[in-house]
Amino acid sequence: MNDMTANTSAETYDDGDTLGGRITRARDLATLKLEDAASRIGVTDETLAEWETDRSEPRANKIMTLAGVLGVSPAWLISGAGDAPQSKSLAIAVDEMTGEINRLRDLALQITASVEILENRLATLTRVAND
Repeated sequence: MNDMTANTSAETYDDGDTLGGRITRARDLATLKLEDAASRIGVTDETLAEWETDRSEPRANKIMTLAGVLGVSPAWLISGAGDAPQSKSLAIAVDEMTGEINRLRDLALQITASVEILENRLATLTRVAND
């Protein structure tokens, strides 16, 4: 089989990636470290690393476990067909940022109130010291 044939057959899948590439992509989007994913799947870190680099392939029962742990369909994992995993949606990111901004505004209000209290105490101490 020449390179042209290999490339053509690889492109018959929706995403053009390898099984190992899809495993890696799904694990990254699930924000799982290799060690954590391997533990959940029930394999060694080395085994999962070999799958991700296409040096070996998981058995059918591990494909099912992989799909469940990584939150993807077995069909997508095997062939790239169907819906690929997605990163956090924009709405979730916006909600997180909005919450952080609100938290910082609350802190700013607390700091302003503390500064006013200290300024009032300083003014009182200064009057007492001058009298």
